[in-house]
Amino acid sequence: MTMDQLETPTLILDEKRLDANIGKMREKLSRETMSLRPHLKTCKSLKVANKISLPGLESKITVSTLSEAEYFFEGGYTDILYAVSIVPQKLKRIKALQDAGATVTLILDTMVAAQQTAQMAQELKTTFPCLIEIDSDGKRAGLAPDDEQIPNIAKYLDDVEGLSFSGVMTHAGGSYYCNNPAGIAIVAEQERSAITQAADIIRSKNISCPVVSMGSTPTAFFANSFDGITEIRAGVYVFQDMVMQALGVCETEDIAISVLTTVISHNPAHNRVLIDAGSLALSADPGKKNQFGKTHFGQICNVKGAKVLEGVFVTSTNQEHGLISLEGTNYSLADFPIGSRLRILPNHACITAAAYPGYHVLKQNSNEVSDYWLRSNGW
Repeated sequence: MTMDQLETPTLILDEKRLDANIGKMREKLSRETMSLRPHLKTCKSLKVANKISLPGLESKITVSTLSEAEYFFEGGYTDILYAVSIVPQKLKRIKALQDAGATVTLILDTMVAAQQTAQMAQELKTTFPCLIEIDSDGKRAGLAPDDEQIPNIAKYLDDVEGLSFSGVMTHAGGSYYCNNPAGIAIVAEQERSAITQAADIIRSKNISCPVVSMGSTPTAFFANSFDGITEIRAGVYVFQDMVMQALGVCETEDIAISVLTTVISHNPAHNRVLIDAGSLALSADPGKKNQFGKTHFGQICNVKGAKVLEGVFVTSTNQEHGLISLEGTNYSLADFPIGSRLRILPNHACITAAAYPGYHVLKQNSNEVSDYWLRSNGW
């Protein structure tokens, strides 16, 4: 099948770029002592996961939904970190996974959550390993690394029936707000320092803290030190996207996924091209501003080879319409005939990919579609 035969909008995956991105992370971390626990919320695909590391006793993964946990367990992955704060209502599904042979590690950041989880674990007659989430940059969940509750929660998890204490984790969401690799390196050290500080405080209370887990794609690439870290979590690196490009993590030619779209109309009065990929096909995430200082919803490329059309972006979206303003570019409406096709490099690969049930995979060094890889969507 060729891309001309596909209905649009649809999701394209360039296998050559995918393999190169996975190889870059593998090379980066091969010089370090900690392990990779890839976050599979981006790809949600066994075909992609198996390119990172084949399932087995040494394969550790991170997920964000229980459907992902169930899907990847069925695919052979048994060491699973569920990286969203746990609530008791979800524990029956997790116990079912554990009964089937999985080890599912939970995260929490309050004593209340610990107590509720312990009560449900006792009712279910099982034991759940837990990590305490540490907030390294004030962007989301977790406790400050010097919060006095951390050793108290760790001791409770270590002592209470139904739970066990495994360690600490953090996510440097602040890395996505940086402007360059130098800024990311500062955030990475802040992340490393925060999580190791929390681990040291716990150990000072004679409580074992074997897992010290940090992670984001930017900090994984630009951290200058991983001292004290036992595992790194990263996910979007397998695909990359326009946010990663703006941060300096990748180049546009590294981005492995794109949305295939069709030109459906012209608006001569406003010098705009209309395409059939709107917010539901691309996401409404504006990402980071482009090199012209403007908000956009994806970089436009040609249909073959995903060669960037300089200065051409999806400038606005409605639900099923994308609009491309040609103002200030070297292109005219004649360059985008109605019925012609384009590819769009997404701002946020995770959200864009979630709009589709699977990937049309391009052959290596080809624009022919060689396969279709399913995803696991839902919760």
